[in-house]
Amino acid sequence: MTEQLPWWQREAFYEVYPRSFQDSDGDGVGDLPGLLRRLDYLADLGVGALWITPFFPSPQRDFGYDVADYCGVDPTMGSLADFDRLVQEAHRHGLRVVLDLVANHTSSDHPWFVDSRRSRASLRRDWYVWRDPAPDGGPPNNWLSFFGGPAWTLDAATGQYYLHQFLPEQPDLNYRNPAVLAAMEEVVRFWLDRGADGFRVDAAWLLVEDEKFRDEPPNPTWRPGMRERDRLVHLHTEDQPETHAVLRRLRAVVEEYRDRQPVLLGEVYLPFHRLVGYYGSSEEPECHFPFNFALVDLPPEEWTAQALGSLVASYEAALPPWAWPSWVLGNHDRPRVASRLGEERSRLAHLLLLTLRGTPTLYYGDELGLPDGVVSPDRVRDTAGFREWGGRWSRDAARTPMPWDPGPQAGFTTGEPWLPLNPDFPRRNVQLQQQDSRSFLQLVRRLLHLRRSLPALVSGSWRLREAPPGVLAYHREGEDETFLVALNFRAQPARLELAAEVLLSTFLDREGWERSLELRGHEGLLARLRA
Repeated sequence: MTEQLPWWQREAFYEVYPRSFQDSDGDGVGDLPGLLRRLDYLADLGVGALWITPFFPSPQRDFGYDVADYCGVDPTMGSLADFDRLVQEAHRHGLRVVLDLVANHTSSDHPWFVDSRRSRASLRRDWYVWRDPAPDGGPPNNWLSFFGGPAWTLDAATGQYYLHQFLPEQPDLNYRNPAVLAAMEEVVRFWLDRGADGFRVDAAWLLVEDEKFRDEPPNPTWRPGMRERDRLVHLHTEDQPETHAVLRRLRAVVEEYRDRQPVLLGEVYLPFHRLVGYYGSSEEPECHFPFNFALVDLPPEEWTAQALGSLVASYEAALPPWAWPSWVLGNHDRPRVASRLGEERSRLAHLLLLTLRGTPTLYYGDELGLPDGVVSPDRVRDTAGFREWGGRWSRDAARTPMPWDPGPQAGFTTGEPWLPLNPDFPRRNVQLQQQDSRSFLQLVRRLLHLRRSLPALVSGSWRLREAPPGVLAYHREGEDETFLVALNFRAQPARLELAAEVLLSTFLDREGWERSLELRGHEGLLARLRA
């Protein structure tokens, strides 16, 4: 029975990018009091957990992912009292609150790093990764940053380089120093004591680097136009064996609060056979689940029935028997699913997301079919992401303000939004879609509520079934009922010769028993099979 499962297996997660969700004070930047105002909407939508991206004090060079104080709230986002009220009200609404633990690096403004760079003899010098220059005076090795250029910056005052896998203003912490891990454990306890329900560990697969600082080999598949960092194969900066010990320690802290079932999640961009290592083992657990980004990484041209069926089956086969799956369609670092796939296929993608086995995570605005925004080069705020993508795209496009209504500033703020609103907000917004029985929002809402009401969609088994060309079909089987999900990825109609009760079409225009299932082009169905 689903009631016996921990909450993080039963509920769908919803990523809130607070700067862009709801502004409460007219400064154009979303904040925690604004999020508090929208809890009714989120509870009605049918999600059960809010993952909130960083709201800690920060110089905002990477919009919160450069933390200057792990135990506070940035003034633009509110206060600790606002956080406490948010948690209290979220729990009253039946919503859990999961925080972003930016564990790999801090801001260069963090007091730890300020002390570390003061001198080679500083007490916290070894809290970060410092190395002498190479013999030619250049960086210690050839490691590259995600945001372009070397992953090393020279500190002229002390004559050494420090490591940063992201911006130079985001120095990497040194988890080979036990004091660093002890400090991060105290951060976890601080927020759990305030009522947080868990953490998503940012850049979890990057926490530890090669102890010998060896050069990384060239990537033979790199071609011009690809990201600069992809010129190398990252054997020594990703997925190091020592990373798992760090995650086991963080999981142990979370388990101190096991009566509340807090969750530890991990951001891990790795192929399945390596991704599953971040569960740990049943004896030495790590993440409750690492996020599975396979649907985010799948190129649009590969969204076919055959490719998707193979992908899901491969993931299921890679999972340890006791491990719980995870599925994600989008996040704050990638182009939005509606821009990748278009609206018809994005509807199919949400039916897929919310009926596969495991915990689904939605990204704010995707429930509206929100596409990437239009952010001209002179309005780009995400200069790091703009550089990472070679100027072709910035992460700002996927971070535009939530359109709540067709009124001034889309109901997001009374001031000037920090990023431009999507041009279609007068037609694509929460208010109008709530009034339209066939809108994208109503599709996602109905799917989320069906998922809660049908135990087989949460705890049931998953298996592929034969289907016509272009159709992905699978069963979700519970103790008493079997459900069919069929998704037609072609424009041509297709037929499944079986009787079933249609519970939902992605077009939201049919229900009831049918002798055979006729799928229109780009239609998906959720149906109950006869016993």
